[in-house]
Amino acid sequence: MWRIAALIALSAVLPGLSLGAGPRAALQTANFSFSKNDSILVVSPHPDDESLCCAGLIRRALAQGARVSVVWVTDGDAFELDARLVEKRLRPGLLGLRKLGEQRVGEAMAAAEQLGIPPANRFVLGYPDRGLQRLMLDHFFVPFRSRYTGESSVAFATAVTPNAPYEGRALDADLRKVIALTAPTHVFVASPLDAHPDHSASGEFVMRILGERNQLDRIYYWIIHGGFDWPRPRGLHRQNDLLPPERARDLPWLRFELTDAEQDTKLAALTAHRSQMEIMKPFLRAFVRRNELFSRVPLEPEAPVPMLTPETDGVSEAPN
Repeated sequence: MWRIAALIALSAVLPGLSLGAGPRAALQTANFSFSKNDSILVVSPHPDDESLCCAGLIRRALAQGARVSVVWVTDGDAFELDARLVEKRLRPGLLGLRKLGEQRVGEAMAAAEQLGIPPANRFVLGYPDRGLQRLMLDHFFVPFRSRYTGESSVAFATAVTPNAPYEGRALDADLRKVIALTAPTHVFVASPLDAHPDHSASGEFVMRILGERNQLDRIYYWIIHGGFDWPRPRGLHRQNDLLPPERARDLPWLRFELTDAEQDTKLAALTAHRSQMEIMKPFLRAFVRRNELFSRVPLEPEAPVPMLTPETDGVSEAPN
């Protein structure tokens, strides 16, 4: 229900912005111009999402003097196939997946170095990979235990809140801390239309917080998991355009053009995620293209419910 309220609020603060773009909305150019007065916050569900969605934009914002911060909501410790490669064991077990999480956080720090994000502006929350939707729905007040690591609380000593329980209210509190610290003028989050439940849930957590602050107009949405075989073709195709995914084709998308240097930085940041490159190299490199995509709108508007009349309600005129 709050999703609908968020859309209504968004249409009020962005008058002139269509919530529905009709079939195949035309791409508009994202004319971002940042300054030292701007604070950019990128909310990354897993290590690597910050580079996939926004590496070019991050480099542009930093070059223009803006403050850029990244918050990683999970440490990506539930990717069992990845852990098998890292641990070189068929069954990495709970310990192997915990080690994977530690490695992926280290890779996120290396990617942040490539992007130029200062250590003070990097925030690790450490909530359960593949568990964020559960924290939003049935574990907001009740601790959740990860079946991948066996953990039920944040295990990172360097996290924003070490030992915080795996609960939605704890995650909500940590996101509020980061937002209060960074005071963002622009927030880049996963769209609720992203197919990965961690992505959609992380975006919805942020939408709820900024909705309460009457700051929904500061959000820009992106998608990484856009459906089967997107983006296509796989692999490194730097001269290709990144086109909107089919699952969100009717949203009004903004096209953010990247320079060659920004593409170079994006590729370097993605390469720093070594564990992911071992198993998903064609997918990750497919995001190094001429542009990045953002939308001001999280969802397509719901179709209006038709008014019932005696002629259409199927009851009044029904035979006895």
